[in-house]
This record gives sequence, C-alpha cells and structure tokens, in this order.
Amino acid sequence: MAGHTQNEITIAAPLDLVWDMTNDLERWPQLFSEYASVEVLSREGMKTTFRLTMHPDDNGTVWSWVSEREPDRDKLTVKARRVETGPFAHMDIVWQYEEVPAGVRMLWTQDFAMKPDAPVDDDWMTDNINRNSKVQMALIRDKIEKAAAGHRPAPALAD
Repeated sequence: MAGHTQNEITIAAPLDLVWDMTNDLERWPQLFSEYASVEVLSREGMKTTFRLTMHPDDNGTVWSWVSEREPDRDKLTVKARRVETGPFAHMDIVWQYEEVPAGVRMLWTQDFAMKPDAPVDDDWMTDNINRNSKVQMALIRDKIEKAAAGHRPAPALAD
C-alpha cells in the first residue's frame, strides 16, 4: 500500500504573485508556519536542492530533510521529491496552479510510502498530511491575499 493525498485551495490573487511567493524557497519560513529554516544546497538549471528544517514538534524533536524542487512556469507545475527520505520509502509532490475566476487554484498532490520500520504507517501519514496541508494552505492563502491587497491600486476618487 502507498499513501496519496490531494489538497487544493483558491487564492484571490494574481497568478504571478501566487507563483512568485510560493516558489521563493528562501522565504518559506515566513510563508509556512512549520518551517524554521531553508538552506539552499545547490541550483542546477531550474532544479534546486535544499534542506528544510521544521520547528521542534511537541516532543522537542527537530525534523530536517533534503528535497529537490523543479518549477516549470510554462506548465504551471512544480515537481518535488525528498532526497533524504527519512521514514519515507519515497515522497513525491506535484504543485499545480490554475487561473480560475476567483483567482488561482493551487493543488498539492503527494504520493509516498512509509518504510516498514517507520514509526507510523501510510494511513496515519495520509491523515496527517491531509490535516496539515489544509492548515498550511490556508495560511499561505491569507498571506498571499494580504500581499495582493497591498499591491492593488487605490480606487479612483469621484469628482
């Protein structure tokens, strides 16, 4: 068995702003509540290899891993995968962006499997990712929409 999640949110902001803010890895600690730091290890073409470090969990454990991320602006997709998989046998993530009348629909699809000796199984991790993705997507939406509001021109004054 393997895990699969799909979560989406619509962000009332221009595509360029959504794309730029969600793909600015160095600023992820300001965008996501769970990340303490991002360290870019290498860039090769559009592919970035980086280390993500989370804030300590309830037990004081700090989780960290290395991932690769490759955006394709023309296709409005980003493909990512964990290089240091930790408890995962594999973890692959696809971000998709689509302009919709209300703004930008952002979709995260995660396909993974837990290692047999992992402390949790695929079902537990599926539930955890689904819960956490909703929280993080809402935070991201709110921050991008706030930024978009700051970029809007002031309405014209009536004579």
